[in-house]
Amino acid sequence: MTNLFPMFLKLEGRQCLVVGAGKVGEPKIGGLLETGARLRVVALDASPTVREWARAGKLDLELRAFSAEDLDGAFLAVVATNSRSLNERVYHEARNRGVLCNVVDVPDLCDFFYPAVVRRGDLQIAISTAGQSPSLAQKIRQQLEKQFGPGYAAWVAELGETRKLILASDLAKERKLDLLHSLASREALEAALAQTPELAAKGEGA
Repeated sequence: MTNLFPMFLKLEGRQCLVVGAGKVGEPKIGGLLETGARLRVVALDASPTVREWARAGKLDLELRAFSAEDLDGAFLAVVATNSRSLNERVYHEARNRGVLCNVVDVPDLCDFFYPAVVRRGDLQIAISTAGQSPSLAQKIRQQLEKQFGPGYAAWVAELGETRKLILASDLAKERKLDLLHSLASREALEAALAQTPELAAKGEGA
């Protein structure tokens, strides 16, 4: 069993490559676009959505066969084709260049995995089974979405602003830590939701 190192990456401004732009590649491309990465897509064909993103200047799209040089300067690569031989080629070329690579739905050809994610504003909870059972990861995600309702987004944002004020204050270090810990309690969340009933209602129905 491989021990994975869980982390959240900042991809803004980093060069990323996606090989394949069809039904499987499109959501991967969309997810990378949300990070602010500089995205290059190479594919023989592309979905209408990916073509529209290219026309809008959100990514560079090249409709042609993959070339090993496409990996030059890339920080990571995502491969989403239905060709086993091409998937293996891209993966090994990426490894030779020290580029992190994920071949979608092929765990043996992955340096990293896409987790199932619960997003509540700046709060993100990621679940991974190291590619062993994406279905289980999705089921756990659904359970966590019920536990962590939409109200958490506003609460986390408020916590961030309050944290800045506390850290900038003249309070003693111990007092600052006490306040920060108390703000992150369940009681503090319930009090925040009580002040915004509409968020609490959404959270209960999530």
